[in-house]
Amino acid sequence: MLVVMKAQATPEEIRAVCAHIEQLGYRAHPLPGAQRTAIGITGNKGEADRGNLESLPGVAEVIRVSKAYKLASRDVKEEDTVIRFAGSSAAIGGQDLAVIAGPCSIESREQAFAIAEHVAAAGARFFRGGAYKPRTSPYAFQGLGLEALRIMAEIRQTFGLRIVTEALDAETLDLVAEWADVIQIGARNMQNFSLLKRAGRLRKPVLIKRGMSATLEEFLMAAEYVMSEGNYEVILCERGVRTFSDHARNTLDLSIIPALQRASHLPILVDPSHGTGRRDSVLPMARAAVAAGADGVMVEVHNHPENALSDGPQSIYPDQFAGMMDEIERIAPVVGRHLPRGVHAAAAAQ
Repeated sequence: MLVVMKAQATPEEIRAVCAHIEQLGYRAHPLPGAQRTAIGITGNKGEADRGNLESLPGVAEVIRVSKAYKLASRDVKEEDTVIRFAGSSAAIGGQDLAVIAGPCSIESREQAFAIAEHVAAAGARFFRGGAYKPRTSPYAFQGLGLEALRIMAEIRQTFGLRIVTEALDAETLDLVAEWADVIQIGARNMQNFSLLKRAGRLRKPVLIKRGMSATLEEFLMAAEYVMSEGNYEVILCERGVRTFSDHARNTLDLSIIPALQRASHLPILVDPSHGTGRRDSVLPMARAAVAAGADGVMVEVHNHPENALSDGPQSIYPDQFAGMMDEIERIAPVVGRHLPRGVHAAAAAQ
């Protein structure tokens, strides 16, 4: 169910409707929009009493939402969700493209700072780096853990970059939430429902990567798990699905971008690094993602990928990343977008 408030509804009327929904034993999810506020209702086994709700002051109408993903649906919120970060002009969603860049894994302070300096100089506003790594082999490098989180916190303070890193379980989730700006839920955990619900109880943006064989509805239902707990700052990320193709690590499904944008108000990013697994494919697929309407890209950058402890073959060099930023900046206006370049990029150009 969805309660649509009148455009002139007061904050007091909105709070009163939410309180009434809670008194009925349901959960209210107010989602403010540019013109009006919609209130999603979850927890109801059947259809709530429309007449009871429609009679409340400030209510315009009550709508039945047929989709399984209610809060992530564009039926609930027509306007695109834009996620902003306090103390920064960085944002994910909206007209500005978001670029998240950095190494697959934080290997050392020296390595992380060298890469951060390059991506900041090229104009990125977000830094990615793995502190906890879910590896196929138990003998592969698993990440530096808390030490890596501390290194990335230093990077944020030094370069002003917002930090994106992955949580693997409940224990690492709490640590990531404490140190990072965005909690990443990886493809392997997209349907780890207990982890998604726990992330939903935190008030920190959550980036969910599409599972290796997930449908669009399954992808959005993962977002719904987070949102149903009261955290509406969710970012979707297409990172390729597993098919019969053998020319790339995965099949990067760019067709899901317009499909998701029709179905949901949540921002959608594309990860061409994991989507292809090939350095020579990252740049063309990043360009294609922007042309297809993605809200940004997430790429792996390494200053010495031949020596990387994880995902070296798909990590681009810093000069390739700078070239990618220049190309995206030229493509963006064609699709009505803008690529903001950070203060470090402006200083480097002078």
